[in-house]
Amino acid sequence: MVAAMPRFAFHSSGALGSGELGVFRKAGVSVASVHPLMTFVAGTSPSLRGVPFAVEGDREAVSAARSLVRKLGGESFVFPVRRKAAYHAWATMTSPLLLAYLVTLENGAREAGLGPAEARRMSLPILRQTIENYAKLGPANSFSGPFVRGDAVTVKKHLTLLNRNAQIRGVYVALARVALNRLPVRNRRKLVGLVAD
Repeated sequence: MVAAMPRFAFHSSGALGSGELGVFRKAGVSVASVHPLMTFVAGTSPSLRGVPFAVEGDREAVSAARSLVRKLGGESFVFPVRRKAAYHAWATMTSPLLLAYLVTLENGAREAGLGPAEARRMSLPILRQTIENYAKLGPANSFSGPFVRGDAVTVKKHLTLLNRNAQIRGVYVALARVALNRLPVRNRRKLVGLVAD
C-alpha cells in the first residue's frame, strides 16, 4: 500500500523562501515558509500567543498555514519572497543583535566598576521601562538623555572615556548617529560634529 502524498509542506526558516521545498512542489504538494518572529533557546518555552508569523508561498499552503497560526494563538502576515532577506535582517536585529548590544552594555558597565551579572540586574528596570515607553509612546516620545537635551559636553566626555575601548565606542557612535538622524535632539550640529569621526 502506498502512503498518500501530503497536501501541504511547510518550513520554518526565517532566511529561506518556500522555494526550498521545490521537490515537494514538483510532486504536486502546496508549499509555504512559516516563520515565527520569536526567539527559541534551550531551557525556554515561549508562548506563541500574539506572536507574528511571516508567511509566504503557494496560495493554498499560505491559507492552511494562516489557519494553523491562528490555532496556535499567533498572528500571521503574508509578504513576497523577494522581501525575505530584509525580513530576516529585521528579525535578526530584533533579538540576536539586540543581545549583542546588551553584551556591549555589560562591557560598558565594566568601565563603571560593575560586573556582568550586576550590570544585567541594574539595567533591567530601565530597559523594561524603555520598551514599555516605546510600545506606548513610540520612539520619539520615549527618547531621553544627553542627546535629546543637546548636552554636547556630556557626550564629549563619553566619547573621550570610550577611546579606551574601540568596540564599545563604535557601537556608541553608530547608535548616536541613528539618534541624530531619526530622533528629536537639540544642538544637532555640534553633536553631529562629535560623532563624525
